[in-house]
Amino acid sequence: MLSTIMAFASETAPEATAKSGGFFSQMLVNIHEWSQLEPVAFLITLGGGLLIVLIGKILVAWLKKVLKRGFSRSKKINDLMARFLLQLVNIIGWIFLLIAFLQHMGLNMGPFLAGLGITGVILGFAFQETIGNLLSGVMIVMNAPFRIGDYIDAGSYSGTVKDMDMICVILATPDNKKITMSNRLVWGSPIVNYSDMEKRRVDMIVSVPYGSDVATVKQVIASIFARYEEILPDPAPTIEVNKLSASSVDFIARPWTKPADYWSVYWRFQGELCAALAEVGLSVPFDQLDLHIVDTPRTIEAPKK
Repeated sequence: MLSTIMAFASETAPEATAKSGGFFSQMLVNIHEWSQLEPVAFLITLGGGLLIVLIGKILVAWLKKVLKRGFSRSKKINDLMARFLLQLVNIIGWIFLLIAFLQHMGLNMGPFLAGLGITGVILGFAFQETIGNLLSGVMIVMNAPFRIGDYIDAGSYSGTVKDMDMICVILATPDNKKITMSNRLVWGSPIVNYSDMEKRRVDMIVSVPYGSDVATVKQVIASIFARYEEILPDPAPTIEVNKLSASSVDFIARPWTKPADYWSVYWRFQGELCAALAEVGLSVPFDQLDLHIVDTPRTIEAPKK
């Protein structure tokens, strides 16, 4: 089988070389030269090239392991940046291994590397979206607007950052949906990070009927907050009258918590508020409209003849 392939290459290579030039003609010339070798000599050359690839693979894996250990100790490099850099090292390493393998097999890689200038321009137009995603990924890694595990808003999408590579960012929504967004779309939109800060304010509205005692309402809300260990003492919660609505007096209740405790405080407060207001004789108001009918006598004139 090997001898048949070599015989076919020896017949076609000279014709193709005469018709074309450059890297691919050089490749056909090398294939022709390989066909002139004995099968054993060719297998020895091929085995040497595969040995180079194997050794290079081990070195790339070792380098990634060393870099990963170093990144984990560094305070300036987060998990997102570490993953991105390791992927970049892996791709560059395999490109060098491919060039070394072809060079060992007798291919002159000089013309090919020299032709990458014009080829790069052509590929740049063809893969401008992919290149844009790659450059956006670099900007995300350098500026680090979020980390793996942060809950973010990116454009019109929200979710927990699960992973990021050189092309896309993967989010997981609270209802367990997977969202894959291109790096270009993420970087080109406002990014809101809910997990990056150490403290987060919980904004809640408490509505009571008109005629309610303001001091009593504030005391009820403060007593609920005092039972929550998740609420931080500094800064102190804000409890004030915010708005006089059509059917209620609206208070703002703004305690501070850690980002992980935000929803637990919010939901617990909503569940306990009604019972706490009922204990002091207050109820939750509802929209209502008072209609007053004024009965005024009208004089009925007799029809004219």
